[in-house]
Amino acid sequence: MLLVGHGTRDTDGTRQFFELEKHLSETVAPAPVTAGLLEFQSPSIPEAWEELLTKGVKHIHVAPLLLFAAGHAKQDIPDILTECQTHSPHITYDQSRPLSRHAAIIDLAVQRLDAALASNQHSPERTAVIMVGRGSHDPCAKADMRVLSEIISRRSFVAEVTTTFYAMTEPRLPNTLEAVAVSGRFDTVVVQPHLLFEGKLNQAILNQTKEAAGRHPSLQWLTSGYLGPDPLLADAIADRTGMH
Repeated sequence: MLLVGHGTRDTDGTRQFFELEKHLSETVAPAPVTAGLLEFQSPSIPEAWEELLTKGVKHIHVAPLLLFAAGHAKQDIPDILTECQTHSPHITYDQSRPLSRHAAIIDLAVQRLDAALASNQHSPERTAVIMVGRGSHDPCAKADMRVLSEIISRRSFVAEVTTTFYAMTEPRLPNTLEAVAVSGRFDTVVVQPHLLFEGKLNQAILNQTKEAAGRHPSLQWLTSGYLGPDPLLADAIADRTGMH
């Protein structure tokens, strides 16, 4: 398996990515797992491809570590893989679908929400959850995020689960935070970053939430954890590649 990550300059995010690689290695053993990154860091995708070749593989399952289908899944990664294969035409490969609404991803997201709610007293009928996606210009990715929020809503004991985005598409997080806060319908607001790992994006979401809390101190503001390098995430990736 070739696990493809986006890459980040954040040291915690980098550590978590390679921690996930270890979980995957345990999940699909004895098949080899090598990680490659799109940008910022090494090993690159071609370097990871070459490493797998040294292990004698004949077919590579490429697993993009992406929550939703957008430009990286549809163009950037396929272009790099096509180039890799031109240098080793005897090797075949397939690329798995993004994680999207895989059952393990939904379970993990619900776990993160439940943990945030369990840490504080709240009235379910006066609690709102704001699911925050990275955002994309791709309409399919946006729709996927909305459907995921609807599924989580059906599995959660709260009054409302709403979807918002950090960038590139509407609605944006600051506007959603304000709308929920001034609605008068909620006493507790939980902001859940639907992200894989730590990084600048997660910190930006936390900062915007703190700013909203400062403007509306009468409400209880909670933030849940991102998905993280959890064994459930490894299970979802392995299942997407057919190696579980």
